[in-house]
Amino acid sequence: MKILITGSAGFIGFNVSEYFLKKNYIVIGVDNFDNYYSVKLKKKRISILKNYKNFHFLNVDLTDSSKIKKIFKRSNFKFVFHFAAQAGVRYSLINPQKYVNSNIVSFINLLENIKHLKIKKFIYASSSSVYGNTKKFPSTENQKLEPINIYSKSKEFNEKLASYYSKKYKINMIGLRFFTIFGEWGRPDMLLIKIFEAIRNKEKLTINNYGNHYRDFTYIGDVKKIFNQLINKKIRGHKIFNICSSKPLNILSICDNFKIRGLKIKKIAKHTADVLKTYGSNKEIVKLTSVKFTNQMIEINKLYHWYNKLKMYKYLEK
Repeated sequence: MKILITGSAGFIGFNVSEYFLKKNYIVIGVDNFDNYYSVKLKKKRISILKNYKNFHFLNVDLTDSSKIKKIFKRSNFKFVFHFAAQAGVRYSLINPQKYVNSNIVSFINLLENIKHLKIKKFIYASSSSVYGNTKKFPSTENQKLEPINIYSKSKEFNEKLASYYSKKYKINMIGLRFFTIFGEWGRPDMLLIKIFEAIRNKEKLTINNYGNHYRDFTYIGDVKKIFNQLINKKIRGHKIFNICSSKPLNILSICDNFKIRGLKIKKIAKHTADVLKTYGSNKEIVKLTSVKFTNQMIEINKLYHWYNKLKMYKYLEK
């Protein structure tokens, strides 16, 4: 079976690509090696995927509608997984136009190309950031959204677009609101790799809001289990699911866990783009897939050992 995975050089896209390659799916991976973070890391991920004979890579910018059209003309995809997007909440304050292009224009280009195709499912990445600074916890899929920055607003808009296209063109779609996904081959701009890098370089790690943030950390291994279920589940119309452990961790407590490794921190005030807490309900996705979420702190400590054994820092330079 043939599937298209956008953002295959990214953290989630890479892990999902490799998971389905191991299951002998034919995977067409698309990425443009954007330099928001280490291109060296992204190319390393693709080099791993290229070890599989059933992987085919295309260096394509999804804002180029003509190139996307050619991809869909050449291949009869049964599933389309869309993970490509401009990440980073704070960067959206610096370069909002990039979020419009990467997150919205690219999304529309994909929808326009699949609207008349007979694909089984279109599964795309949304974000927990659409809940904003909600005071209602755990956040549920049907509550009011309160995005507070360009990044989260682009994700909310994509959900509305997906709902429209699904209804108008009878496409089965699933939107996944990811909550702080972490794990092997993760992004260097996220907290855990920053902690590991600070320890290695013997530098102080700056943490916002004096460490009093809470994040619903979710292990990538659990995400892959969910995809194993989702690809075979019968879904009609447009559905949205939280992807979260539903056990938020305090940022300062995570940092304290690594003080024994030599971590030193510098506490500063809250950044205007940050939300105080993410804490989602995973009841709907558990009901659908029966996936059991792993212990986050066990996986976080395992990740530290993986980072050092692999010498991941070799791939973090831009």
